[in-house]
Amino acid sequence: MTDSTPLSAVSNRYVIILAGGSGTRFWPLSRNDKPKQLLSLFDNETLLEKALRRVVGIVPLDHILVLTNPSQVAGIRAALPDFPVDNILAEPERRDTAPAIALGMGWVAARNATAAVAVLPADQLVQDQTLFQTVLEECFQLAEASDALVTLGIKPTWACPGYGYIERGERAYVNGYSGRAAVFHVTCFREKPAPELAEEFLSKGNYSWNAGIFIWTMAAFLQETGAHAPELADLVHELRRAGDFNAVMQNQYGHTIRNSIDYALLEKSERVLNVEAGFDWDDVGGWISVGKYLEKDEAGNMVRGALTQLDSEDNLVYSTTGTRIALLGVRDLIVVQTPDALLIADRGDADRIKKLIEIIPPELL
Repeated sequence: MTDSTPLSAVSNRYVIILAGGSGTRFWPLSRNDKPKQLLSLFDNETLLEKALRRVVGIVPLDHILVLTNPSQVAGIRAALPDFPVDNILAEPERRDTAPAIALGMGWVAARNATAAVAVLPADQLVQDQTLFQTVLEECFQLAEASDALVTLGIKPTWACPGYGYIERGERAYVNGYSGRAAVFHVTCFREKPAPELAEEFLSKGNYSWNAGIFIWTMAAFLQETGAHAPELADLVHELRRAGDFNAVMQNQYGHTIRNSIDYALLEKSERVLNVEAGFDWDDVGGWISVGKYLEKDEAGNMVRGALTQLDSEDNLVYSTTGTRIALLGVRDLIVVQTPDALLIADRGDADRIKKLIEIIPPELL
């Protein structure tokens, strides 16, 4: 919260942290009950703890909802021992981000029917917390002034084919918005492009990476879901009026569409604005992403743990066991060691770890 933010605005703001992902690309470190957001990949703090720390200064602690699934509740409580238990909500089943966000909006609506809400993933890495908070506060102000669906995009630093993109159109000027960040109308959302198309997006300069961070008022969300995804609006209304929130959630959640919020709502709405952020950002999509933040030795090996190497270059070595790993004459490998499993893969096959999971014994998942 900045000194210029009215207390009345802060008391009306909420944050939903989406923490139900699986993170299978991080096997053998990640498991069904310990997904990516519950891993301490870079230091002693989990990605979920980092996400929570980024928003605690923006809204009161009891205005933050961590939305997950039943298999991860215990792990989240262990990671966040001081976080309110009632603010950890498990969706009855995985149905993608559209129903999950509607469920979270219903939880907020039951507490404040006129709230402004930010939705963000639990498993991203942002190192400049101060700039993140400044931009998020401006997005809250924009959402409150415009009653539009606000998307927070990331300024691309390279032509990444692994991210979704937001195409910006004309500049938008909104009465009541005084933030420094420029605001644009959204032309369309683009799925993960082919490498040559990603290069084109980067050269054009009007494309942002889609960070999956959204900010809107309750009124704007209900109006737009009512027009484009009425079953989501209906769920929010029913949860807001519910005498027994959990009973309504269990009975109604399975009737919602299984869809992402991009497809179900944002790509259909004509009231979507974009703010492009310049803070550092990484969705930490796999071991290759982690390697960028590990210590490097003189041969370019990215290391967390004890390593001895001879004539070995550009390997990623990650161990949680304390056991020394020795490499001889190899390059471009991923080596991940845990107490009960060892992964050795070519770095070029990092995306295929999800395929490997399909044949791993269930007791190791």
